[in-house]
Amino acid sequence: MLKINVIILWVTLILLAGCFPSNDLGRKEYLLQGNTMGTTYNIKLVADNIDAEKLQQGIDAALLELNQQMSTYIADSELSKFNHATSLEPIKVSTGLARVLKEAIRLGRLSNGALDVTVGPLVNLWGFGPEFRPETIPSQELLKRTKAGVGLDKLVFENGMLAKTVPDLYVDLSTIAKGYGVDLVAEYIEANGINDYLVEIGGEMRLKGFKHTGELWHVAIEKPITNERLVHQIIVPKDNAVATSGDYRIYFQVAGQRFSHIIDPATGKPINHKLVSVTVIHPSSMTADGLSTAMMVMGEEKALAFAKANDLAAYFIVKTDDGFVEQSTVKFMQYLK
Repeated sequence: MLKINVIILWVTLILLAGCFPSNDLGRKEYLLQGNTMGTTYNIKLVADNIDAEKLQQGIDAALLELNQQMSTYIADSELSKFNHATSLEPIKVSTGLARVLKEAIRLGRLSNGALDVTVGPLVNLWGFGPEFRPETIPSQELLKRTKAGVGLDKLVFENGMLAKTVPDLYVDLSTIAKGYGVDLVAEYIEANGINDYLVEIGGEMRLKGFKHTGELWHVAIEKPITNERLVHQIIVPKDNAVATSGDYRIYFQVAGQRFSHIIDPATGKPINHKLVSVTVIHPSSMTADGLSTAMMVMGEEKALAFAKANDLAAYFIVKTDDGFVEQSTVKFMQYLK
């Protein structure tokens, strides 16, 4: 039997107070909290007087709609219906789903397939999707057969119309949809005239403006270890989004071998390298979310080269025999505390 030790991914970025003395400017800080996408959200708003209850109702409604569009855990979601259908005919998709698909495909091509939203069957095969039920490590034959039905080249998205070229193609947007949810909430908040906020959903963030004390928002990158929650590095992202991907929270072990929840589309297997955490700072949480996952798939050398080539603000933690080694791009250094 396969012994499974799955640890639910905790928020990888911890909200920290700034390092300056309090300077109360008379503005209020509101905290909104709730549940969405199988995780939690935490929102800090700084404003004079707002109807927090009404604002949260609007946020919950927007997130509920997002789930109904993109969740693979909701049987009648827009995406689930597409996945279950065997027709090869194009279908019109909602504006939100179209926005996420467009960026997912763009990042998939940019990363040469490292980010692949059709990899869901392989994720499920290894026991990390909605069909969680592994009892043995997949056989090479089953892995080969499943991998044959995966690939962005089998997904067609043009003019808001989505189609598959093979009947069993399965799209899973979990590597990017959570980041989109952050963007969606941030845009809703700004549309309501609030320009000082911190939005966090399941560890992905977007920040703007200042705290009620007049300080910039500070964020901590968590040390990538499984048995403790310690601060590894403090950053000041300014008006940007922050996303971290890591392989140290969700995994299982068999006979001492560790299997990560992050699947390499090229091999069809869990990643197997020394890169344990990637943090990306970008104006869009959706983009940062997708990029951090793509670079986790690549491994340390390819990821750093990719980040440099694409002028990304990225921070890498690599596990060695002597502990952790950090690397970052020049663009990221401006955000280090």
